[in-house]
Amino acid sequence: MKYVDEYRNKRLIDKVAREIRSVADKGRFYNIMEVCGTHTMNIFRFGLRDLLPSNIRLMSGPGCPVCVTPNEFIDKAIWLGGLKGVIIATFGDMFRVPGSYSSLEKEKAAGCDVRMVYSSMDALDIARKNPEREVVFLGVGFETTSPTVAQSILAARKDEIGNFSVLSGHKTMPEALRSLVRGSRLNIGGFLLPGHVSVIIGKRPYEFLSKSYKKRCVIAGFEPLDILEAILMLITQKRPAIEIQYTRVTGKSGNPIARRAMEKVFDKKASLWRGIGKIKDSGLVIKDNFSDFDAEKRFSPKIKRPKENKGCICGDVLQGVKTPLDCGLFGKACNPENPVGSCMVSTEGTCAAYYKYRGKGNG
Repeated sequence: MKYVDEYRNKRLIDKVAREIRSVADKGRFYNIMEVCGTHTMNIFRFGLRDLLPSNIRLMSGPGCPVCVTPNEFIDKAIWLGGLKGVIIATFGDMFRVPGSYSSLEKEKAAGCDVRMVYSSMDALDIARKNPEREVVFLGVGFETTSPTVAQSILAARKDEIGNFSVLSGHKTMPEALRSLVRGSRLNIGGFLLPGHVSVIIGKRPYEFLSKSYKKRCVIAGFEPLDILEAILMLITQKRPAIEIQYTRVTGKSGNPIARRAMEKVFDKKASLWRGIGKIKDSGLVIKDNFSDFDAEKRFSPKIKRPKENKGCICGDVLQGVKTPLDCGLFGKACNPENPVGSCMVSTEGTCAAYYKYRGKGNG
């Protein structure tokens, strides 16, 4: 398959891995954070850590949107699902994420109408077909998915679909990275930046990382050859910069049409990230002139005070401070069949990656 097979070519992968081992300075350590959950999963899936020299350390970051969604959001979604006549539409990853007291999966089993969709337009279609019901779509994701949600709201207004709304939990990636580098808990030398987010926003929003914080960064694709090429580019940068490895998809300026849709529908606001806390301007809320489609304003969810499982270290894992192996629950009380934290649920979660691939050649 074009753009897949060639990026999984073992001969090319081995060649780049040898070059990394050859040029890596044996007298220094390279701490590299892969921000995106898809990077984390594929690093484990293809055993890429074992191809790298021991002085290159890869750390997982907060790039799993489901993982960073706080319990407060899930609790509100469950409250909305309990209202008479309401249909909750959500991506599949959100089904099993534990909230403070329950999960959407458990509420569905108890009788709530919770439906899995593949896009916000699917949810809008459910609203069209069920005019007597209220349909609430759970908007979770970074800049990759928020433009499509914005388009669904624009379409709902254009087609006068009055029974559709969105509970927005959307977050933005550059602000989270700013929060990470401002902290002193980690010595991050460079970032593998998320390719799909960058398709939308381009490279400019990341420039503060190299200019103000002197961090080396490469926007990377997701196949094994992409990731290794990006690591090679990182360790050979002569000075901190934002480079693009994923040039077959990502341009310097991103996608202005998608950004305009986001800017038309959403405002930026401080947002709560699981385990990290509130980050300024990192959330997207629906503008007042689209308030008819804002489930938060339309229904005013009333929830108990959110609570976290004290034994779960998901917050530290999302910041790269700890790994799942540091958690006393990992693989015991917490596993894919009985997830305690969101990092074990999502297909992009670090705990899920460790659990699934740790014994398959990942040192």
